[in-house]
Amino acid sequence: MQITFLGHACFELSDGVHTLLVDPYLTGNALAAKTTEEVNPDFIFVTHAHGDHIGDTVSIAKRTGAVVYAVVELADGLLAGQGIKAARGNIGGRQATPFGSVKYLPAAHGSGVPGGLACGYLFEIGGKKIYHAGDTGLIADFSLLREEKLDAALLPIGDFYTMGPEDAARAAGMIGAELSIPMHYDTFPVIRQDPERFRALAAARGCKAAVLRPGESIRL
Repeated sequence: MQITFLGHACFELSDGVHTLLVDPYLTGNALAAKTTEEVNPDFIFVTHAHGDHIGDTVSIAKRTGAVVYAVVELADGLLAGQGIKAARGNIGGRQATPFGSVKYLPAAHGSGVPGGLACGYLFEIGGKKIYHAGDTGLIADFSLLREEKLDAALLPIGDFYTMGPEDAARAAGMIGAELSIPMHYDTFPVIRQDPERFRALAAARGCKAAVLRPGESIRL
């Protein structure tokens, strides 16, 4: 099971058979590790409709035929009529998928679409459980994830729009994943952070963290 960080909140997850792409903000992102032509996902997951998360979803899905997962209001709103295959879901719901399953989880953030909710995703793929938190502040719901016995948690650390390093470290402690990976930092001046500081803060709470630079991968 391989996790590849492509910059900002964009990750590729691959079990060697299926490839998932989350929040593909590549065009206009100076830190993006790949272009839209260099990604070939089978499935795309969008946490919310802000431009730095929905990003290149439509153009990539049109080229690759990838199925796009999003909350109902986003799937039926911005993604409707775009000539792509969209799968609808909502907070708390788990769906069986060709790669395993996905569950929509709460995120404390604006959705970018009227009536919609921002979300995170819990993926079961390749025998592993991986949580992508999306854009969120620190929420008590994180403590409920400890029972999931997660293999990896992908957590925003940029502050200003989301959790900062301190709260992200607290989140890592609440979640109790085997590994935490920081995201959503350095892309814009207001979210510049030192990911090594997050790693140190997480370690102080007994949590292992790995810092991936854009384009780097880790195997679980």
